[in-house]
Amino acid sequence: MATDHREAEQLVNTSDSDLQEAEFVETNEAPGRCDSAVFAKTDDLDDLTLNITNGVIQNHRGTITSLIRKRSKRSNTPRDQETDADLTNNSNPSEQDIANSIEQSELSSELSEDEDVKNGLEDLSLQDTESAPEEAPSVTLIPSASESDYVNSLEWKQQKKHIFILSESGKPIYSRHGSEDKLVTIMGVMQALVSFVQDNKDNLRSIVAGDHTFVFMNRDHLTFVGITRGRESTQQMLLQLTYMYNQVISVLTHSALTRIFKQHRNCDLRRPLSGSEKFFDNLLNLMDVEPGLLLTSVRCLPLDSSVRDIVSQTIVQHAKVKDLVFALIIAQNQLVALVRMKRYYLHPMDLHLIINLINASESFKAAESWTPICLPKFDAGGFLQAYVSYLDEECQTCLLLLSVDIEAFYTLSECCTKIKERLNRYNALTAISNSLQRHSYSVQQCSIGDLRHFLYKARSTAQYTSPELGPPYNTPDQQDRLFGLYHFLHDKVHSVSRPLKLLYHVGQYETLLGWVTQGFELYAVFGPLVTKNIAIHAVNKLLRWIKREEDRLFILSSVTF
Repeated sequence: MATDHREAEQLVNTSDSDLQEAEFVETNEAPGRCDSAVFAKTDDLDDLTLNITNGVIQNHRGTITSLIRKRSKRSNTPRDQETDADLTNNSNPSEQDIANSIEQSELSSELSEDEDVKNGLEDLSLQDTESAPEEAPSVTLIPSASESDYVNSLEWKQQKKHIFILSESGKPIYSRHGSEDKLVTIMGVMQALVSFVQDNKDNLRSIVAGDHTFVFMNRDHLTFVGITRGRESTQQMLLQLTYMYNQVISVLTHSALTRIFKQHRNCDLRRPLSGSEKFFDNLLNLMDVEPGLLLTSVRCLPLDSSVRDIVSQTIVQHAKVKDLVFALIIAQNQLVALVRMKRYYLHPMDLHLIINLINASESFKAAESWTPICLPKFDAGGFLQAYVSYLDEECQTCLLLLSVDIEAFYTLSECCTKIKERLNRYNALTAISNSLQRHSYSVQQCSIGDLRHFLYKARSTAQYTSPELGPPYNTPDQQDRLFGLYHFLHDKVHSVSRPLKLLYHVGQYETLLGWVTQGFELYAVFGPLVTKNIAIHAVNKLLRWIKREEDRLFILSSVTF
């Protein structure tokens, strides 16, 4: 990657006059453009990394809480009389304790089938932490012999990226590599640095030491630290830390997290998060290979529009259930269909958390499941109840029904049965399976000889498309290097100090073009001998191809219940 950074200095910036002379496609003709919003607005980086505060939570009271109140009025049943006693054996006697420990207006939730997560959530009651001291003990900065050997080991030091989560008292919560118990001292040093800067009424953002970049983010009594010596910029690392923060909120809710540290400053958060490590691990793995998290956008499964319409209308017809907020079908990290309640939108960052939940939970493949999930961009203050079931024997196509009704499991199970029957009747599941077997589409189908790979994001719909990886990017090392090039392009065009509309870069092995307009973002990789004029001609041709295929590549209509 050091070579990539040296090459990165050999770039050519194109001025606005050059843009006009190039005769680019007009932005209002941008492929994938949709007037009716499919997802919630994809915000700029400042909004994406916005700290969730009580004020932000209060602004969300029009979502989950209002939906619950509407349900209570319809049933003429007070919320405090709701019970989950009649649900499946996923229920847990401490669930009401969890709900009572949060705000009075917060949604109580059903626990997951996963035993580790269930036991971890039980600890939210904090019944056995009453004896915990209110003041945090001083952190020793002298490592033990075994700890020192561990952090100095070649295996640990050679990792390209480290992610740490720790409490404001310096207690370790999560480490991507290695056991937190062996990293107590190094996390104590990190927290000492943060606290020292805070004592001077400032916030520590980042430190650059050699080829390492340290990025710090403080949220809700937690400190998130990212260390990279690779492709990610400071802003990109900040976005990744925000995803990790959102994952914490997804398991606990913001209200519960705030309440825990308000009552017990020295709480060991590993206990309520017990069993959730796999979600953090899997999310970080997704960040390393999935461009959607870098672009904060969603990849749709390439599918004939008629098949997608059948899937969407099937959900609408057979999931007419009150209190159902979102219904979606996902196949191998790709969105097949999304149906939403009117006035409510799903944010791409929340959808990524849903995808991560599915990927990290093998138990979902065994049987239909009922689990709580908090979607921070939708409402960080409460849980939605997720019904999860795979529709095919290969466990590739997954149906998720998100409701505010904790007693809707059996009702949604019946809906799933009807949806599956109709999709089989119209061979829609077969069409989805065939599309998955084709592995997206090849870059050769675009008929642009010099083009090796590209990422295209339709900004109005927060969706992106890209071809499958082929030569010369058919090995893990080459794929990792390609992803690093995309990080470089993305960082340059979205630079905080000097954002660019167009970036043309000639490297040793590739020629890169990054182009950002109001309608789309395009990142293209060509062979090393491609000139700027050839690259511009190629991307215009590429845009015309995407425009012809947009009905297959994107979801262009917003379907509601």
